[in-house]
Amino acid sequence: MLHELDIAGLRLKNNIFLAPMAGYTNLPFRRLCRELGAGLAFTEMVSCKGLAFGSEETKRLLVSEGESPRAVQIFGSSPELMRAACESEELSGFDLVDINMGCPMPKIVRNGDGSALMEDFPLAERIVRECAKSGKRISVKFRVGVREGDGRAAEFARLCEGAGACMITVHGRTRDKIYAGPVDFGQIAAAKAAVKIPVIGNGGIWNTKDMRKMISLTGVDGVMIARAALYRPAVFCELTGREEPPMLPLFLRELDETRSLLGERFACVHMRKMAAFYLKGKRGAAAWKRKLFAAETTEEVERYAREIFASAPSCAPSGEE
Repeated sequence: MLHELDIAGLRLKNNIFLAPMAGYTNLPFRRLCRELGAGLAFTEMVSCKGLAFGSEETKRLLVSEGESPRAVQIFGSSPELMRAACESEELSGFDLVDINMGCPMPKIVRNGDGSALMEDFPLAERIVRECAKSGKRISVKFRVGVREGDGRAAEFARLCEGAGACMITVHGRTRDKIYAGPVDFGQIAAAKAAVKIPVIGNGGIWNTKDMRKMISLTGVDGVMIARAALYRPAVFCELTGREEPPMLPLFLRELDETRSLLGERFACVHMRKMAAFYLKGKRGAAAWKRKLFAAETTEEVERYAREIFASAPSCAPSGEE
């Protein structure tokens, strides 16, 4: 099930990917997951409008020095702005550009972006086609549908391939389910059967058993890991058959890199959250979280992290993704 994967000439060491996650998949975290075994790691989703208007906040999401290969996810509903983003200097160093057509969050959908595009096939097709004209490798991430029972994954997959996408990722839930409920393996399998380009399965994968189930029931070419990576980055070790290294040194390096790259205040707030994820399954997690979220400096976060990692190991999480 684990194998190299070719995406339009981009050769990847394996078929286990880190999903783009807003607020989390910055460069230090991507580096961590790549070191632990992820074959590809995506940036947080980047606004094409933010790029067009030269937003410094948007540019900060694109920091990727030393990363190879590089994968970025963009979102928007203007074919022209999306193509301009693909052709921009800011995206010139990226090997793969993914189009977000699956985000279920109301603030994204209200603007006609993300999974709203699954309700407008002609517009979605124009966006993919325009982005492909940029000459970049284009992939699309979408859901199996908008609401339960609409069954549009195969049709949308064909649309993406026909418009020039070289890979698709299918999240196995409809938009109305957000991130809860069972994964519709049948719809993912239908999308896989409908196209010749690589198809990546996403949703509900927390361990090797889940990965094997996704691949065996759908035939997908690889899997994409989201929230499981936040709670346990070493899930990539499990999925790729590597020995799990001690995590404290890696966490402390992530803390240091985040501080150097994004500043003391951001690092303090962000790494409090990242440390808290490791508490899933630990006895006394609530008390630890209260201490963590009261920390005002990265030195305090480091001190609490050392105590957390010194205590009993957390259980590997399971549940909905």
